[in-house]
Amino acid sequence: MNQALEVFIKVAEEKNFSNAAKRLHMSQPAVSQYIRGLEEELGVQLLERTNKYVRLNKAGEIVYQHAIKMAKIDERMRHLVEDLSTVAAGKLAVGASYTFGEYILPSILAQLKKAFPHIEVEVTIGNTASIAEAVSKHVLDIGIVEGHHKEHVQLHTEIFAEDQMVIFASVHHPLVRRGGKVTMAELREQEWVLREEGSGTREAAENIFAEHRFRPATFMQFSSTQPIKAMIEAGTGISVLSEWAIEKEVRHGELAILDVEGMPYPRKFSLVTNSHFQTKALSVFIDMVKRQAR
Repeated sequence: MNQALEVFIKVAEEKNFSNAAKRLHMSQPAVSQYIRGLEEELGVQLLERTNKYVRLNKAGEIVYQHAIKMAKIDERMRHLVEDLSTVAAGKLAVGASYTFGEYILPSILAQLKKAFPHIEVEVTIGNTASIAEAVSKHVLDIGIVEGHHKEHVQLHTEIFAEDQMVIFASVHHPLVRRGGKVTMAELREQEWVLREEGSGTREAAENIFAEHRFRPATFMQFSSTQPIKAMIEAGTGISVLSEWAIEKEVRHGELAILDVEGMPYPRKFSLVTNSHFQTKALSVFIDMVKRQAR
């Protein structure tokens, strides 16, 4: 990367020539010379200077934002080239939506750590929208999501697994104790506990409501799965989640899947990336995820 831009980034972040010089292990005059040279090359002043501070002007803001992107691209380029001659190692930033991230991903990461101990994984759990956004900005190397992310058309999406959405309640709920088939008409009047908008689980729930042409009379929403399960176990309403998310509670007799017409509802899980190039670490991770899904 152009060294003048590296110096400019440090000055912009430190808001001080002297501090930037210390960070860069340079003399202050050398830092000033790089900034003057960059301003002369671009034909515009980039910084407002006083005795108390140094700050970006409008042109400086534009240059700074693009310089940061160039620095990230440069770092990734060097990492990919270096990766060609090394074993699977290094940092891997993985994002996953709540269902996959909380119930499937941990076992995959345990296998990955055992097989490739030099790969350092950083995990972010969020809803589908936030994970897709982070991948689009190269904050994450890969995302594992359910549902759609139409606003990020540049992302490469690969479906790799299918999930089943089920409607469930506490084992003490009247509909469970009654047994037998449950109609959508009966469910309309129940209180629902749902995931927040922007999550793949909420999108699946909305699709189910649309297909059966009804809206819940009342509902509350949470931004993660665990409080939903806790509410249902406590006897508050019904919900719709992945079979994976409630498998343990059903097995232990705490929750029960309702026998509802038109259910379970299938949905897809996808891998999303923002580059055609894959490091060895990313490649072996993707292979492991796909094997787990088979």
